[in-house]
Amino acid sequence: MSQPLSQQPARICILGGGFGGLYTALRLSQLPWESNQKPEIILVDQNDRFLFSPLLYELLTGELQTWEIAPPFAELLQNTGIRFCQAAVSDIDIDKMHVHLQDGVDIEYDRLVLALGGETPLDMVPGATSHAYPFRTITDAYRLEERLRILTELAAEKIRIAIIGAGYSGVELACKLSDRLGDRGRFRLVELSDQILRTSPDFNREAAQKALEKRGIFLDLETKVESITQDSITLDYKNQVDTIPVDLVIWTVGTRVNPVVRSLPFKQNQRGQISTIPTLQVIDYPHIFALGDIADCQDAEGQQVPATAQSAFQQADYTAWNIWASLTNRPLLPFRYQQLGEMMALGIDNATLTGLGMKLDGNFAYIARRLAYLYRMPTLDHQLKVGFNWLARPIIDSLSK
Repeated sequence: MSQPLSQQPARICILGGGFGGLYTALRLSQLPWESNQKPEIILVDQNDRFLFSPLLYELLTGELQTWEIAPPFAELLQNTGIRFCQAAVSDIDIDKMHVHLQDGVDIEYDRLVLALGGETPLDMVPGATSHAYPFRTITDAYRLEERLRILTELAAEKIRIAIIGAGYSGVELACKLSDRLGDRGRFRLVELSDQILRTSPDFNREAAQKALEKRGIFLDLETKVESITQDSITLDYKNQVDTIPVDLVIWTVGTRVNPVVRSLPFKQNQRGQISTIPTLQVIDYPHIFALGDIADCQDAEGQQVPATAQSAFQQADYTAWNIWASLTNRPLLPFRYQQLGEMMALGIDNATLTGLGMKLDGNFAYIARRLAYLYRMPTLDHQLKVGFNWLARPIIDSLSK
């Protein structure tokens, strides 16, 4: 372990700069440390930008710009004292309390936060790795944008798009892309189960169903993807197999834990998520915390915490507090998850929202969703920049007409 705090400040290493990692780092930097106790906080991420992932869809429709939803870490961490390290993690030595980065750098730690997020598994179906487009990162959005640009410039009357998975991501993508392509888009949404948005409130599911019907998006329920090629997709519906021509396949199904995490000797569930106690500490490793997509977490009430951005956002507060408490000899707090509801974009200027006693859809829900996400942006400075732009943009657009 490190030397006593009076001699040397603790070093906190946070792996992953998503909602869990970045918000933990920012909260840690704001807590009331004694001047001789203030720890060194290092945030590690392989990207140079944070991604506000629930707004990624708006990039494809031009409603938002990259700087609004993906600000650079360097900008967000200015004047916080947090050190940012852009690198991929190659290995974690939990006995020696070292993190090895792919660029050869080693980081010793006193407290470790695992918030590496998930990856989209594309090897579940033959041909998906080569021909399907995932939609999880800013790079995915850019690749998809380029493919759409090429397809739009071709002379074909229709652009045929299959979206795999009718969860949040699949439904939001289908509506946004349909609004973008208009009459040129022909969409099918392929779902293994017998309904869309299985875990959503009825109000949101019904609003989404209407939005899909209005746009003429074809639903393939209880349908399994057999294989994908460059220009076709083979589907199995109740043992009836059909091969359908497509121009683009977007894959939104599944989450896989980062391979570095899977190799660690922690208690893990079947999906490879790390088991934690309600204080978000890894079982048998009290100086290591895990949150977000990679954590199998039950809160203080014993309810299973879903792997969502909303959960990671809430867990970050508790993780920061509990690290502070563990270093300043205070009691740790068990995490209490609050289900604040669910919001979904259903095309341009349209959304659905259920939560906190409210049920909204249409334009009002779209505005409420935007305001809720503005409030969740990582720093006050970024909130002000984005908020001002959202107010000014309609005025500038109307003046330029």
